[in-house]
Amino acid sequence: MIQIVREVIDPSPLTEKVRMRHCGAVVTFWGTVRELTGEIFTTSLEYEAHEPMALKMLTQIETEIRQKWPIGEFVLVHRLGHLEVGEIAVVVALSTPHRREAFEACEYAIERLKQIVPIWKKEHQPDGTSEWVHHGVRPETRNLPSIPRAS
Repeated sequence: MIQIVREVIDPSPLTEKVRMRHCGAVVTFWGTVRELTGEIFTTSLEYEAHEPMALKMLTQIETEIRQKWPIGEFVLVHRLGHLEVGEIAVVVALSTPHRREAFEACEYAIERLKQIVPIWKKEHQPDGTSEWVHHGVRPETRNLPSIPRAS
């Protein structure tokens, strides 16, 4: 199940959705809005996306994962809009027969999301300023040209 939503994400039913009798491992990742990145305080985030392309890329990630690991079920839900500190921005939940492959697949999913999915976030700071930031870019390097990651 792949979704882009604008409402609060409840991870419990998503986790239950991936549980299967033949899978002994269920891994769930919650990406939440954190208050501090390096030395920069954040009061809230805004997420925007090119939704048709984002859905296509999220589906591609699921396909890649199913080719690499014996996935039982897979869920990836990303929220758009305004999020406060502590709110969930993204959930990845999946099941596999064994734990190692579940952890590996979950980590792969979130890393690929950051690499290829056209979802952008705007950080709002306590002083009223805000800045669009790219996934995975450290605050001290935001003004440097980006270097593409290897696949």
